[in-house]
Amino acid sequence: MSAPETTATRPLVRAPLDRRDRAARPWLRILIAWSLAVAALSAYLFAFVVGPVEFAFSLRFPTAGAILVAAFTQALATVLFHTVTDNRILTPSIMGFDSLFVLLQTVLVTLFGGLVLTELEGIPMLLAQTAVMVLFAVLLYRWLFSGTFGSMHVLLLVGVVIGMAFRSASTFLERLLHPTDYDLLSVELFGRITDVDASYLPLAFAVCLVAGVVAWRRRHILDALLLGRDAALGIGIDHRREMTAALVLIAVLVSFSTALVGPLTFFGFVIATLAYQLTGTYRHAAVVPMATALGVIALAGGQFLLQHVFYAAGFLTTIIEFVGGICFLYLLLRRRSL
Repeated sequence: MSAPETTATRPLVRAPLDRRDRAARPWLRILIAWSLAVAALSAYLFAFVVGPVEFAFSLRFPTAGAILVAAFTQALATVLFHTVTDNRILTPSIMGFDSLFVLLQTVLVTLFGGLVLTELEGIPMLLAQTAVMVLFAVLLYRWLFSGTFGSMHVLLLVGVVIGMAFRSASTFLERLLHPTDYDLLSVELFGRITDVDASYLPLAFAVCLVAGVVAWRRRHILDALLLGRDAALGIGIDHRREMTAALVLIAVLVSFSTALVGPLTFFGFVIATLAYQLTGTYRHAAVVPMATALGVIALAGGQFLLQHVFYAAGFLTTIIEFVGGICFLYLLLRRRSL
């Protein structure tokens, strides 16, 4: 006669199923998030089309492409930056990329006038801006990591100081500009997903594809970096090399995103923070897709509401940055581990 089943024996039988359920839960949430993202993007593309369909789509499809590029680059760059810094309240903008972009634009307008921003538009200008920002990042990393006292903390402090210097120089030059030139410059210094040249998108998608493949192939190494320097070295990972490679990838993503759609300081921070909460894990294979989906929902859904519900004109990214700044301050003042 078999012994009766007791409550003490039940978890031994159900534990494997419980573990599988917990493992499947993030992917179910990611699937739901991407379903909402596709719905938001479809609503923006196909709802309330007035006038010629071809004209409407010629305006909406580049914006949809810019939304996908901005969501992916900001999500991946911010999550990677949290990994290498071991801090979830920092953003890649702390390294001065946004400030360098602003300084480059300001110097061009100061030297050649406001019309230079329209005359030099094109893929060569986009690649030139990206190359300058990536070169700045690589030289900064090489200088700091090659020294005896090189560390991530020193890198962050130097990035903050350089960013402040760039902003101060930009502010000084802006005060010397003619009012007309200043107005033209101000438009370029805001995030602008609705004013992206469609010819940029093939190159943008190619950069996203390459960065995504690189990050996916190294996802397990990136997960190991979360364990800390000693643990990563203990399992045979070259910690400094992997940190430098991740920082270079971050530089490429942030530089290209900034050159394409303008500065987005807190957008990546907001979607990455929500992704951590919704997935309940730190694994890059789950967090990055969730953060990207949340970015698409925020940009596509927000643009749809701004244009077709509130009938408002303006930059959606300004609203997102305002909300993101409030969330950043709230988390910073909570006095708990992040």
